[in-house]
Amino acid sequence: MKRTLYVSAATAVVLMAGGPVAVAAATTADTARTVTAATAVPADVTAQEAAAAALKEYPGIVESLDQDGAVWHVDVISKGEHDHAELEVDANGKVTVENKDNDGHSSDQMALLTAKVTAAQAMKAALAAHPGKVTTVEWDNDDNGTRYWHVEVKGSGDKTWDGRVDATTAKVTTSTDSDSNNDSDSDSNDEDQDN
Repeated sequence: MKRTLYVSAATAVVLMAGGPVAVAAATTADTARTVTAATAVPADVTAQEAAAAALKEYPGIVESLDQDGAVWHVDVISKGEHDHAELEVDANGKVTVENKDNDGHSSDQMALLTAKVTAAQAMKAALAAHPGKVTTVEWDNDDNGTRYWHVEVKGSGDKTWDGRVDATTAKVTTSTDSDSNNDSDSDSNDEDQDN
């Protein structure tokens, strides 16, 4: 019984002396992990980087690109095999193939295959005219059959520029220019004016 008492007393002394040191060491290790995790900034892939990553995974021509939170949805058509793929590019640049088909190219896709201005060139032209961050690029045409790239750029002050880049000349024109909350004080009267 005395022996048990001595062992218990010795254990108590070790815990009292070592306890705070052990707790401090554990706290320091936890703090280090927490600080590392908190200071690790998630990657933010730009539209241009998302397009490049998608084309590396699935070679072809970007037909559209749209940001949904931290994920980019990219549609790519192949040049020769009549294939089409819907891809997702996450915030770290990882590409996932969501869907592939071999249904042949539509007339719009055939026009895209011969277009002089690519999605990357359309983004570059749009950003030169309206600095900011591209959030959408889409191959499109108007009622007259004119082919163009529809590009949205989010600029400073939550201002969103929505415009067109001609598929032959890369000429930039404005569709609308409005605040992200669609206030009535937008500059939508600039519609279809050259910039």
